[in-house]
Amino acid sequence: MAQNTDDYCFACGEKNPVGLHLKFSKEEEKVTAKKTLAREYEGYERAAHGGIVATMLDEAMCTYIKEFYDEQAMTGRLEVRYRHPTPIEQELTISAWKESQRQHIITMCATVTTVDDVVTAEATAKFAVVSLQ
Repeated sequence: MAQNTDDYCFACGEKNPVGLHLKFSKEEEKVTAKKTLAREYEGYERAAHGGIVATMLDEAMCTYIKEFYDEQAMTGRLEVRYRHPTPIEQELTISAWKESQRQHIITMCATVTTVDDVVTAEATAKFAVVSLQ
């Protein structure tokens, strides 16, 4: 699966020393990544910071667009619903899929799930497909 060419991307860049280093795999109609967050990403005790959770959701949705459309996209609107604290030091699954598309605007959905299948956060977002060349 193609990865972002920006090696310093906070979410997926391999060379970013403080980044999340997310690696997604393409499935039938979605992308997924497994991630165990270290304590450095803690918000309050034993829970990931909400901004880190939002970043993972946003990155999953952007990666979907890159993988299924071979296009770059910019986040136009992102809405996150935090259902439960997202645990640190436990494996998480981040997944994203397309909800709909209207011309160059793609509406996406994503979730963060624990190994016990508890959805800790979910997001919907609208992305504008853009040419960065």
